[in-house]
Amino acid sequence: MYCKKCGKKLEEGQQVCLSCGTLVNSQLNQQATSPAAPKSKIAAGLFGIFLGALGVHNFYLGYTGKAVAQLLISILSCGVLSFVSAIWGLIEGILILTGSIDRDAMGVLLKD
Repeated sequence: MYCKKCGKKLEEGQQVCLSCGTLVNSQLNQQATSPAAPKSKIAAGLFGIFLGALGVHNFYLGYTGKAVAQLLISILSCGVLSFVSAIWGLIEGILILTGSIDRDAMGVLLKD
């Protein structure tokens, strides 16, 4: 038996993972670690191509850090540097649609 959060091996009857502190047999833990519904590859790719300057595709896929970076580049430069984020988003949108980027931030495969 392994911890669903960190993957460490658990001993028989162990209630808490000693590595990460996650409760092993609680109903709340099972809901929190259940696999998320897969996100759409087409939606993510189109968000990247058309709204990439604002990082919408990264927000959609759960990559919040990258999304905030793209958004701040566009907003704090008053749009002057938004072409940088737009090119970044365009490239990521194409990579998503071609399948080079095929997982969201949780590691769930994107559906077609």
